[in-house]
Amino acid sequence: MRIAIFGAHNVGKTTLAEELLESLPGYTLETEPYYQLELSGYEFSEHLNAEDFVEQFNYSGHLISKSGNDVIFDRFVLDILAYLHVIDPNRNIQSFFEKTQTLIAEIDLFVFVPIEEPDLMQNYQTNLPKLRSKVNDLLYDWISDFGIEVIEVRGTVLNRRNQVLDKIL
Repeated sequence: MRIAIFGAHNVGKTTLAEELLESLPGYTLETEPYYQLELSGYEFSEHLNAEDFVEQFNYSGHLISKSGNDVIFDRFVLDILAYLHVIDPNRNIQSFFEKTQTLIAEIDLFVFVPIEEPDLMQNYQTNLPKLRSKVNDLLYDWISDFGIEVIEVRGTVLNRRNQVLDKIL
């Protein structure tokens, strides 16, 4: 099974992915494209930059296309595209939408980690809270627009993990 975990920054996606990895023997984890690109030598801009998100989108698409079964993706092209659209709203993203639709068909289970009230990640000094909120709201819209069936997880890390495991086991 191919599982894509998505949401805005600092909502607990990586923590959930790592918890699922411990609970699902034989699965591998594809870490965020940002970190994989950084490790490969890609130099990100010091400031939010649309081209950096395009690079992450393309890399994420490549990861999905080349992966086998039993993999957990920490981020999906959908949330990367949401960031691109929020920081560059005038950019024509039609081709990205089409690619996203194709990649959606490659994923067996979508896990959306929304911002919760109260915010469970409030102990982390969340940077760019307005960006985070706009991306979260856009993802809600796009889940419907793309017709994606998602598990929207809430609560503690263990509660979130159990919500996903209940769906797949």
